[in-house]
Amino acid sequence: MKATEKSVLLSIMKTRILLSIFLLAGSLGFAQVTPSVGVSAGILSTGVRGDASQSLNQLLESTNGMVQTSDRTGFFAGVNVNIPVADGFSIEPAAYYSQKGYTLSGDFGIKGLEFLGANAKAALQNQYIDIPVLLKADIGGLQVFAGPQVSYLVKSDLKTTAGVLGVNILNKTLDATDQFNRWDAGITGGIGYQFTNGVNIKASYDYGLTRMDANKSVNAFNRGIRLGIGIQF
Repeated sequence: MKATEKSVLLSIMKTRILLSIFLLAGSLGFAQVTPSVGVSAGILSTGVRGDASQSLNQLLESTNGMVQTSDRTGFFAGVNVNIPVADGFSIEPAAYYSQKGYTLSGDFGIKGLEFLGANAKAALQNQYIDIPVLLKADIGGLQVFAGPQVSYLVKSDLKTTAGVLGVNILNKTLDATDQFNRWDAGITGGIGYQFTNGVNIKASYDYGLTRMDANKSVNAFNRGIRLGIGIQF
């Protein structure tokens, strides 16, 4: 092939590449594909599902209701990036700081736990960084979303308190981080509504798929309900 022919061929290839770039840029501009950044925060009620919670229910039955279990109520806060991919559909990765855990309270007059005394409470306080990647559908402001979520355990504390006749006889916090799996995977989904000014409200449910304990010998999984408010810029 002659030098002039190579030059012409390279010129044609460059022209086609530039034309393709301009067409892609034009189509993106026409579709108005503009990512937006948002912030949100709210309350998070979490607990544990699986064999661990079932064993705990059996324990409750043996104490005639003197011990009560409850979810931990904490908060979450973070940021997201909403990326439109089609009319009414978007992908939304996010990162949230989330407080999770579980609480056991009441009269711990149970074999092996007598040292806690009466009116005792054992609270598992876990701090996670949650990273969900959501597929979101927007129907005139009404939003439906779902997707996978990966979480990293930053710290876990087990706080025990007990008192008799109004006197505090035990108040101790133990670092339980090493007892739990650092990484957690699950799915999350929910509904929300976004107003024209960007303010939005949402409710969602987290369903853990990875065993919580570090040895993965107990079928205990995270679960939680989120209620939040945010704004999309």
